[in-house]
Amino acid sequence: MARDVPTSRRAVLLAIFIAFGFLFGYDMGVISGCLIMPDFIRRFGQEETDGQYYLSSSRQSIIVSLLSAGTFCGAIAQAFTSDRLGRRGSILFWSAIFTVGVAVQTGTTYSLVQLVIGRYIAGLGVGSLSAIVPLYNGETAPKAIRGTILVIYQVQIISGIFLSYVFQLGSHTINNSASWRLPIGLQMVWGIILLSGMFFLPESPRHLLGTGRGDEARKVVAELNGVPEDDPLVAEVVEELDFAIKAENEGGKATWLECFSTRNALWRRTMNGMMLQFIQQLNGQNFYYYYGDTFFQNAGAGLSPYIIQTVLGAVSVFGTLPALYFIETWGRRKSLLLGACAQAVCALIVAVVGHTTLAPTGTPISALTARNRAGGDVVIAFAIFQVFIFGTTWGPTPWVYLGESFPLRVRPKSIALGSATNWFWNFMLSFFSPRIVDRIGPLIMLVFFGMLVFGYIYVYFAIPETKGLTLEEVDELYRSGIAPWRSVGWRPSEKHYHHEVHDKQVSDCGRNPKDLYAL
Repeated sequence: MARDVPTSRRAVLLAIFIAFGFLFGYDMGVISGCLIMPDFIRRFGQEETDGQYYLSSSRQSIIVSLLSAGTFCGAIAQAFTSDRLGRRGSILFWSAIFTVGVAVQTGTTYSLVQLVIGRYIAGLGVGSLSAIVPLYNGETAPKAIRGTILVIYQVQIISGIFLSYVFQLGSHTINNSASWRLPIGLQMVWGIILLSGMFFLPESPRHLLGTGRGDEARKVVAELNGVPEDDPLVAEVVEELDFAIKAENEGGKATWLECFSTRNALWRRTMNGMMLQFIQQLNGQNFYYYYGDTFFQNAGAGLSPYIIQTVLGAVSVFGTLPALYFIETWGRRKSLLLGACAQAVCALIVAVVGHTTLAPTGTPISALTARNRAGGDVVIAFAIFQVFIFGTTWGPTPWVYLGESFPLRVRPKSIALGSATNWFWNFMLSFFSPRIVDRIGPLIMLVFFGMLVFGYIYVYFAIPETKGLTLEEVDELYRSGIAPWRSVGWRPSEKHYHHEVHDKQVSDCGRNPKDLYAL
């Protein structure tokens, strides 16, 4: 088994840079403020009989949700490009698609159709990268910091959302289209930075070996682990990976149905990845990200909704930072279980207090009572608390789990299914939320409360602990059949592990190569 070594600074910088490209989280946050900007409403809204313009709930949902529709398609499409173009080539390709989509949005004047088409195209890039980034980082990161590096991915997404709020706070007072064009158009900078930087980053060593480029793979493994190319560690890692890849390839090309195979509990892994993404999207935090400005405008706290949303974004960033520590100390299970409990309490309080104390939508600030204002303060406080907890627990952990749960043979397809699930429910949330809020107001948070209770139960009974395990050991964990609630501290049998990874004569002994799902 490969020994632990000091981690290369290049590995850390590589992961940070890749995650920086995913400041595309900025695109999730930027639309929230645009929905209440006067110039944006005048250009893409509808005119009332008194000459005032407004954005109906249906138009809001279309504008917001078309990005998510694109992300769903992109998450599936990347499974084809990540093998054909390589992980690095795919990141280049989809970054370019994202940049084109942003340009289409920024260039629109009064066309709602052009705006939503641009958001759909940008969504293709966002969705594909949401799958490729954890795939790439999971395949390049040394195991000692793999969880931390994958958390950086979430830190950068949340940082992007926060930056979008900051720029909108500064631009919303402009009395022309620059109020929304500037924050939207700025996304092109992130795309261009990622496009240019990817030319200097290496391909995944697992992909290089899988395509017969062994010399390049050895060089990358040495770089990322901070050792010379002739170090025994490099030979050991490359030998294990090369053997596993060859054994897997002898079994034929992987299919989508194979992701749900009973062999090596692949169906459980795929379902766990998809379910965690599904539950994550219905934690409630994305409701605040997408519609927070509109929601807080009705809370009557006396502050600009842009200021409240900026505070919310800052709290999200600070909430994600502790996850860099907790993901490797608490572990995956404990983070998810504690996060579900704490968020459920927050969602319940927001629902009950909001429903019983907030004034009806459209009530002038001067008409708010002391009870209305106090209720608004409570709603905002617990919304911020919930977003903080999400950033520490459910924000990064499902992505970490997704990046480390699958064997190389089916990894691109399984991660694609997990990412597509994330974006499908993101689309459903963004499309239906305005309509639901129109009918039941803050009680929408009861939906998220119920999902968090379900999430706690699901994690307890279905999600095993993978902290501190190599990708190969995760494979054996699932094959061992150990109950998830007893998996904390599990370690593989040394004898079994050594036999599976190093017995190069396995095919000659009559074993089916497809039974070897070394990662």
